[in-house]
Amino acid sequence: MVSRIIKDEIIRSIRPGFVTALLGARRTGKTVIMEIIRNELHDKKILKVHGENLDAAEILSSQRTSILKNFLAGYDLLFIDEAQKIPNIGTNLKLIVDTIPETGIFITGSSTLDLSRKTGEPLTGRSKNLSLFPFAQAELDEDFLQKKQNLESRLVFGYYPQVITADSDKERISVLESIKNGYLLKDILELDNVKNSLFILNLLRLLAFQIGNDVSLSELASSLQVNRKTVIRYLDLLEKCFIIFTHYGFSRNLRKEFTKSPRFYFWDNGIRNSVILNYNRIAIRDDIGKLWENYCISERRKMNNYKQMLVNCYFWRTYDQKEIDLIEESGGKLAGYEFKWKKEKAKIQKYFLEIYPGSTLEIISNENYIDFIM
Repeated sequence: MVSRIIKDEIIRSIRPGFVTALLGARRTGKTVIMEIIRNELHDKKILKVHGENLDAAEILSSQRTSILKNFLAGYDLLFIDEAQKIPNIGTNLKLIVDTIPETGIFITGSSTLDLSRKTGEPLTGRSKNLSLFPFAQAELDEDFLQKKQNLESRLVFGYYPQVITADSDKERISVLESIKNGYLLKDILELDNVKNSLFILNLLRLLAFQIGNDVSLSELASSLQVNRKTVIRYLDLLEKCFIIFTHYGFSRNLRKEFTKSPRFYFWDNGIRNSVILNYNRIAIRDDIGKLWENYCISERRKMNNYKQMLVNCYFWRTYDQKEIDLIEESGGKLAGYEFKWKKEKAKIQKYFLEIYPGSTLEIISNENYIDFIM
């Protein structure tokens, strides 16, 4: 059993008159965490229901205080798995918090869009959203040698729980194809009446090939033969379903700095590779630089999120092609990171250090990455 970093923060957040929401992509372990927490809170009386249970959904969408009070009578906590499946869930959670303040609520959901739309505004100040991602390297019980030995597999197949526990590469590929076709696409297609799964895959393929590069939304629209607004809408859905995240350019308005186009990364290398159907070993790949950059940035973002670090993340590029993959801004200080699979091929961008005195810059390679991502 892998111990998830976010678990203790969830337990601290669960309290009377408060809603704790755990959001994340399907198959990342939200239901497992809920069950573990329920077992650890053995001194509490907990009512656990699933959003697809029609009887429970009917009660939790009733908007009738008397029904909700009878439903929760004798329980300290209400746990709802896949809460976004329940109509009017936000209104009813607010009603429970208002009229049954002695009850604490813990919910999970697969899409930020559904839960934020249905629970966000009505519960302002009385709810907390936490995110769950595929496993982070820091969550796996591996020594230094095991981390090194498993690195290639992580770069190619990623960190989804079922992938980590698979016994062979063939099984890992089967799991990733199942997640891609049966879960991630299903999540997106359920939102806002989205129906074009082929368009989604084509968009994801374009993004997968442009890891580490500025992405022109107009060029994406042209390639996909749609308008720019459609591309923006789908990118927003992909981000809210925890498949990709956006990386913006850093600038303090120096004339040479270029920030017009964002970059996009995948939360999991395995999903990125499944989109382009490339599970080859790194020795015969020509995209190891993209794999390495996506891996390092996504792992760093996971840990910053779990540790609740107040960090702004950017890339940095100038019109004359000087660039740094990751800039972290925290406490008024700038730290830059360049990701190179082989350290001997890297060059330090001294210009950045000159124009931003007091900043730091480090090259992250396969020799020194472990401390960076943990």
